[in-house]
Amino acid sequence: MSKLMPLVGMIVSGLIGILFLADLAAAFPFRRVSIALDIGFVIASLILSYLSWTLLELARG
Repeated sequence: MSKLMPLVGMIVSGLIGILFLADLAAAFPFRRVSIALDIGFVIASLILSYLSWTLLELARG
């Protein structure tokens, strides 16, 4: 598998995490419509980041 896929996954998860953490902290850009969804997306971005990191480590060694 190409090393590009895990890197793209890490970038996407970082952007999603930053977006929904900003919504939790400052009510921007979604005006904190659902706190449960914000927390869910942050957790999902952490999981995606972990899986991408693990796959990158497996591809390296």
